[in-house]
Amino acid sequence: MVEGRQVFDLLWLVPAIPLFGAIFNCLLGARAGNLIVSIVGCGSIGLAFALSVYIFRAFLGLPPEDRMIEFCVFQWIAAGNFLAPIDLLLDPLSMAMITMVSGVSFLIHVYSVGYMEKDKCFARYFFYLNLFVFFMLTLVLAGNFLVLYIGWEGVGLCSYLLISFWYEKRTAAAAGLKAFVVTRFGDFFFALGIMLVFVQFGTIHFHSVFEDPAKVIDSRMAMWIALLIFAGAVGKSAQIPLHTWLPDAMEAPTPVSALIHAATMVTAGVYLVARCYPIFELSPVSLQIVGITGLLTAFISATVALVHTDIKRILAYSTVSQLGHMFLALGVGAPAAAVFHLLTHAFAKALLFLGSGAVIHALHDEMDIRNMGGLRQYIPATFYTFTIGALAMSGIPGLAGFFSKDAILHATFVNGGFLMWALIVITASMTGFYTFRIIFMAFFGEKRWDVHIHHPGTVMVIPLVLLALLAAVGGYMGVPHVLGGGDRISNFLAPNFGNPEVHATAEPSNKGVALAAEDETAVVESEEAAESEKVLEGVTAETLAEGEGHAPAGSPEMLLMLVSAVMAFSGVGLAYFFYVTPEGREVPAMLSDKFGAVYNILTNAWYFDKVYKAVFIDTYMLMSEFFWKAVDTAVIDHAVRGVAGSLLGGGSIISSLQLGLVRWYATVMVLGAIIIILYI
Repeated sequence: MVEGRQVFDLLWLVPAIPLFGAIFNCLLGARAGNLIVSIVGCGSIGLAFALSVYIFRAFLGLPPEDRMIEFCVFQWIAAGNFLAPIDLLLDPLSMAMITMVSGVSFLIHVYSVGYMEKDKCFARYFFYLNLFVFFMLTLVLAGNFLVLYIGWEGVGLCSYLLISFWYEKRTAAAAGLKAFVVTRFGDFFFALGIMLVFVQFGTIHFHSVFEDPAKVIDSRMAMWIALLIFAGAVGKSAQIPLHTWLPDAMEAPTPVSALIHAATMVTAGVYLVARCYPIFELSPVSLQIVGITGLLTAFISATVALVHTDIKRILAYSTVSQLGHMFLALGVGAPAAAVFHLLTHAFAKALLFLGSGAVIHALHDEMDIRNMGGLRQYIPATFYTFTIGALAMSGIPGLAGFFSKDAILHATFVNGGFLMWALIVITASMTGFYTFRIIFMAFFGEKRWDVHIHHPGTVMVIPLVLLALLAAVGGYMGVPHVLGGGDRISNFLAPNFGNPEVHATAEPSNKGVALAAEDETAVVESEEAAESEKVLEGVTAETLAEGEGHAPAGSPEMLLMLVSAVMAFSGVGLAYFFYVTPEGREVPAMLSDKFGAVYNILTNAWYFDKVYKAVFIDTYMLMSEFFWKAVDTAVIDHAVRGVAGSLLGGGSIISSLQLGLVRWYATVMVLGAIIIILYI
């Protein structure tokens, strides 16, 4: 047993152990057999998780002011004044992330043993999976931008390898390439942001950059740095306009989808903005852009999920929407709420994806929910656990998603104003609808399939049960003060983000959108938010005044909770009416006929892919054809042929002088000799 602070010297092993597992499965996995590959693949992630929990216990024993531990693994680059060590940073944010990433990844690895047991590339799969977790752990533990960027590009590479894992399928290969190319746009701007940080601060070390950035840069420079960093987050976390790669990523094996959507890759963008939040706080404009981008992404993606019929694509658009919730929270000055929702979403979304994998496995790779039905009596464990995940994702009171989503909704109302709050509440109600639409079409009603059911084995069911438990109780780490809780997650993250945010108070905060006191537009929005809060307090006082004569403390937030709960239940209820009750089953078809234009927009995902194809891909192909014909063929090819023809013609002229007559050669030699003599 390692004593005292020495336990933190083991931190480097958290990412190193999965790397060792990846190397083993890469070099020896094919010869070792599936059993050894499974033991090494799952065992390495399990050890990383156990070590994370062990370090977490020691970490909680430290006073809050000491919860910032730096660990230099080795000095990588030393060039003059430029130092780039491979150093790790353990603080509340990275501690929460490594525990979640390693824990959820371990369950996904265990599930994969059963799901992929018959795949011929079993060892290659676990090599990629272990490597993915290594890069994600490196990313969240990085102590400087260079190490973070290594992890950042590493998860991008692994996502490409895993999305196109079944590369024999043309669609899988294309999806992997699309993910790699689209995220490169964001990565390019992120790299520029890192360069700008180095130019301005003279260092890329997190502690030096974030300690007091206002002493080094003004709000304008902070805006440029923040927007470049945010561009990277937009690509990695699939936010509009770089969100189109994530739904296509469903070509990957289902456990990979769970890993990408819950524990790695897409959460990296949220983590990046949260990590760089001291810079974002200096620029109200950048926070507004983050918040608005998140809000639009959440709403648009949720509307697409309403009409999709592919079970994995519904969950994919759900992920994009929930990531939008997180960016909205970051934009309105509630980073702790964003991280809280990241954690609870990881539990629920991993459960839903693995549950969908069990459904697909049971129905021999069927993914269309219109071809399912009546499955609850055939795979009951999957049904019950999937339902718990759906309830948590929908924000039903008492489950994990309710507390984290409520924190975001309350922060949005206080700092973002009534309109932003109203739109995100409507979006939240859609979550309940499209999630339970899956349940009612897949598990209820008459069966619309005729195959022999493949029952998931124990190795697949156990992760579902454990994730269901986390989805049920994981939110209790952030029970707000108004419900008698201590908002522990905000207190835990206080060393990163300051004192617990607006969730603990009914008073409008001066964070987030309200930070733009220098910006006239933001001042108006801030005043609207404050006015909305006053109106809410008045309504609450009026409705709760019976018997007491006044509203209890915190009642505005209680009313907001009530509204969000009612909207969540309404989404579930509407799905039940449309897809279970006899009188409601005809309504979806009727609505799609009546509002055909809207339905087409949603089924085509707001035409983002088609527009991008027309503007970028088709334009590129036309330009390529033009340059091929007008430049390559007409100019370059003709020039090359012209030179070749000239040489050929010149050679023919010279060869005509070769008559093959000895007297002619003798005459030429004599004349040449005379010319040389005369010249000399």
